[in-house]
Amino acid sequence: MQIDTKRCQGHGRCYDLAPGLFGEDDEGYGTVLGDGAVPEGGEHEARLAGANCPERAIDVLGEA
Repeated sequence: MQIDTKRCQGHGRCYDLAPGLFGEDDEGYGTVLGDGAVPEGGEHEARLAGANCPERAIDVLGEA
C-alpha cells in the first residue's frame, strides 16, 4: 500500500482506523508504516482505511 502525498490533505482517517499500518508525520499527514507491505491479517484494516480516505489518497496495491 502507499499514500499519494499530492492527494493527502491530512484528515487522519488512515491512522485513526488502522494505527498498526499508518502513522502521521510532523504536520499530521498520513504515512505508511514499514515498507508498505500489509501484514497477514491486516488486509481488512488496509481496505477500510483506503475506503474512508476522503481524497482517495491510499492505494492498496495488488488488489484484484
